[in-house]
Amino acid sequence: MPDWLLVAVRWGLYLALGGLFGLPAFSIYGSPRVARATALTPRLPVIALSGIGIALSAAAILLMTAAMSGVGIMAIDRETLTMILTQTSIGWAWIARIVGLFAILLLALPARRWTHFHNWCSTVLAAIAVASLAWTGHGAAGDGALGTAQLVGDIIHLLAASAWTGALVAFLMLMSTARDSEALAVAHAALTGFARAGTIIVGLLIATGLLNLYILVGPDRLLALGASDYGRLLLAKLALFGLMLVLAAGHRWRLAPALSDDPGHSAIARLRMSLWLEFSAALAILAAVAYLGTLAPPASL
Repeated sequence: MPDWLLVAVRWGLYLALGGLFGLPAFSIYGSPRVARATALTPRLPVIALSGIGIALSAAAILLMTAAMSGVGIMAIDRETLTMILTQTSIGWAWIARIVGLFAILLLALPARRWTHFHNWCSTVLAAIAVASLAWTGHGAAGDGALGTAQLVGDIIHLLAASAWTGALVAFLMLMSTARDSEALAVAHAALTGFARAGTIIVGLLIATGLLNLYILVGPDRLLALGASDYGRLLLAKLALFGLMLVLAAGHRWRLAPALSDDPGHSAIARLRMSLWLEFSAALAILAAVAYLGTLAPPASL
């Protein structure tokens, strides 16, 4: 059985760091009109998510050290923790994440006005924090050229998923304040303008997901996925991903045009409900990923 506290901390990290990367990134590639929307000024969310990321990272390294040492958290000694931090890839990745998160705080806390420069800096630093998560899962377990491809693919997968998570947070923020014609126009521009970026994100997720499927499961074990806990959870994750694709397509082709044609309470309510459903599916996928990281993939058995 997995350590449920570690699974919960991993889930929180995926969510916090995903939003930390995806929200300012959305402000960069979104239309200028959307980027200027006051509802999307990410300074306060960036500060909050950085702080949460630091706290959860501290909890995660203590839990992983305790698990590796076979002792309780209170029994961890300084020598063991220092060894984990300075002599393992997990430790170096953790240090890079913490440095990146503190750098974001140093950038955001004194900022009186959030600018395009702040968006770029926080996005790059958050990308480092998100990428560091690859060393806490199966992505860093391989060797040789295939292991390098797996690690790079895992990093790209994490960044693409984070971009989608951040975009959903941005959409929900926009729709929460969409009460006048100007705010509704901004929300409509954001939804329709996300089409190209969304297509790239989905393409990256599918490509890197197939790479992981090939490495972690193997083509000869695909038909037996339902026979293991890992396989069943992976199938549930894929079903949720399919649901997110259907909901995203509905936003793009049905609900966003309806918002423009008839910006009444009914259209706004339907779009908000659909966005919350998609975000809920994303939360469930992140929980599945956090759990999958504690299970042995079929290819390793």
